Amino acid sequence: MKKVLHWFLIALLWIAIWWMVYRLAGHDVLFASPTATCKQLSLLMTQSEFWRSVVYSMGRILLGFGLGVSVGILLATLTSISPWCRDFFKPLLSIIKATPVASFIILALVWLKTGLVPVFATFLVVLPIVWANVFQGIKETDQYLLEMAKAFQIPLWKKIRHIYLPSVRPYGTAAIVTAMGMAWKAGIAAEVIATPMNSLGKGIYNAKIYLETTELFAWTTVVILLSVILERMVIVLLQKKKAVKTP
Repeated sequence: MKKVLHWFLIALLWIAIWWMVYRLAGHDVLFASPTATCKQLSLLMTQSEFWRSVVYSMGRILLGFGLGVSVGILLATLTSISPWCRDFFKPLLSIIKATPVASFIILALVWLKTGLVPVFATFLVVLPIVWANVFQGIKETDQYLLEMAKAFQIPLWKKIRHIYLPSVRPYGTAAIVTAMGMAWKAGIAAEVIATPMNSLGKGIYNAKIYLETTELFAWTTVVILLSVILERMVIVLLQKKKAVKTP
């Protein structure tokens, strides 16, 4: 109960700050009020197009996220086993990590259909994060345990389950949580630039074009809430999975 009250008071404080900034701005075109934003959000939620945008945006971003995690784990495994693979892929992953997301989004507009641009952008953001963390987790595996497993001829699948996975899990968990937040931001940014049909990004773009600041705030509120919800869901799922596997 105290924890709920604690976060409730923090939320009230931020709403009060929001209201003060609105009063200082002095015009709805410059800054929307909390009340107007809530009203606009309620109006959006009565429209079927809004819910389609939520579902499609989540689908695109989660698809890119899943691909990024899967390929990142695969590349981390390959590059930890083979020095040649590590030398081959490391420059590419470094380039992906260093290049601004906007550059990839603009290039993707030339290569792909608009609906695939957010998937591509999300994938590229997630991939190097997962690769770097999982690779580090594999490298930090206790060599003494590996030598013992080799001496006692422990099967590979048992080594993976009882030696490698416990070593990689903390790194992988941190990577997935971090990547989810980054994926959501990259995916929405790609939607704002590519404006695919049925997307939150297109709603944000249209609100900006027509100077509908209140609607822009409402769409942004949805993006923030969904990001927080998805991140919390990932954390809870990872914690439950860890609790189940803990003897």
